[in-house]
Amino acid sequence: MKKILVIEDNLSIRASTLEILQEEGFQAIVAENGKQGIQMAQAYQPDMILCDVMMPEMDGYGVLERLRRDPQTATIPFIFLSACAAKADMRQGMELGADDYLTKPYSREELVGAIASRLAKQAILQSQSEQQLKELRNSIALSLPHELRTPLHGILGLAEVLMDDYARIPRTEIFEIAQGIHQSAERLYRLIQNFLLYAELEMTLQDPQRLAAYHTSETHYPQVLIATSATKIATRSERSSDLRLDLKNLPVRFSDTHLKKVIEELVDNAFKFSQPGTLVTLSSNITDTTLQIKIIDQGRGMTAQQIAQLGAYMQFDRHFYEQQGSGLGLAIAKRLVELHGGRLEITSTPEQQTTVLVELQRIIEST
Repeated sequence: MKKILVIEDNLSIRASTLEILQEEGFQAIVAENGKQGIQMAQAYQPDMILCDVMMPEMDGYGVLERLRRDPQTATIPFIFLSACAAKADMRQGMELGADDYLTKPYSREELVGAIASRLAKQAILQSQSEQQLKELRNSIALSLPHELRTPLHGILGLAEVLMDDYARIPRTEIFEIAQGIHQSAERLYRLIQNFLLYAELEMTLQDPQRLAAYHTSETHYPQVLIATSATKIATRSERSSDLRLDLKNLPVRFSDTHLKKVIEELVDNAFKFSQPGTLVTLSSNITDTTLQIKIIDQGRGMTAQQIAQLGAYMQFDRHFYEQQGSGLGLAIAKRLVELHGGRLEITSTPEQQTTVLVELQRIIEST
């Protein structure tokens, strides 16, 4: 039985809508105002929300904006109920993410038809999501063994050389072999940690308590953290001279540990897929609601289709490029940003430039 939340301050309209929904076989719950509606949406996770536009304290636009910012309620189909159907009002609602607009007084047929249409669309989106998850599982099964074997072969091969010829190998070569073993071991360790982290993030999506913890995290000095993390990756890549920083500071709602991970993965990708001697630039900009971070490299880039198809365990043109990597780091960065209520966007021109834009929610000080 589908669950529908009705947020309506008018008692008679609320009662009649509730009656129609119950007669049509829906489980209906009601809220008398916007604030109560937000609380009930978060608590009951309905399959759809019907919301009046004009309400005291918080109007329907405020309700929708709040719900769309919360990952737990962001995708719930939302239909506005309004006595005013002016084009400007409808446009405002749609821009905020509303799915439909019903003008009062509406008939039973109009209400039921709008609900059926939106539920059908939601079912299609869910089916597509499940298909993508299936493809992701298949990709994991195909690529994970290879990703783990590659550094492991390096460790085993170099260790065998030491064991077989240790008496005849010069000390300088022993040091080089030890370095190779250490580098392969580090790569294997990072890969395993990334797989474990990605699995944890996917589980977090289904756990409201974990999600709530993400929304209360704060970093007060992201400028220092970003600069330190980027410099570390540039040094490890032996490209310190290619790094350019132009950063501003703004406290953000983001865990410092997770922000460090996001920057490390994105900067590592920028260096990995661009040539030494080309610049990798990190800059930040402050808006009314966000801290915007841009990471720009002059590397191989991606096509629009590749960006759209980018998955956790894909790496395009792998047979051509020697760089190893599953693309999991980029998927982790994107998921971390989204779980904290931010946005990650990629634009790219192949063989010219790639720009990754990360928007983080700023901490709004209460007055």
